Amino acid sequence: MTTYYYVLASQKFLTEDEPIDEIFKERTRNYQENEKEIDFWLVKQPAFLDAPEMAAIKAQCPQPAAAIVSTNKQFITWLKLRLEYVITGEFQVSETIPQPLASLAVVS
Repeated sequence: MTTYYYVLASQKFLTEDEPIDEIFKERTRNYQENEKEIDFWLVKQPAFLDAPEMAAIKAQCPQPAAAIVSTNKQFITWLKLRLEYVITGEFQVSETIPQPLASLAVVS
């Protein structure tokens, strides 16, 4: 079973205050050069936070939240050190989290 790791913070912090675009562009370039499949995603208002087992984590994070989700634990650890004011954790697909990358954000 795949384990998903995440960095969680307010959407404003991850999408406006921090240079996430630069990090993603550099990492994407590196993955392309090394012919590696992308294993990280930005999820605005992640649905996994609505799982009952995530209630305490959700309560700690300003809303609306955003998460960088990855199957690469080292990348998430590096992001935690780089971004500082974030929450990290992990989860696996389950009955309460059937879609790890699902978003509750309304697309307009």
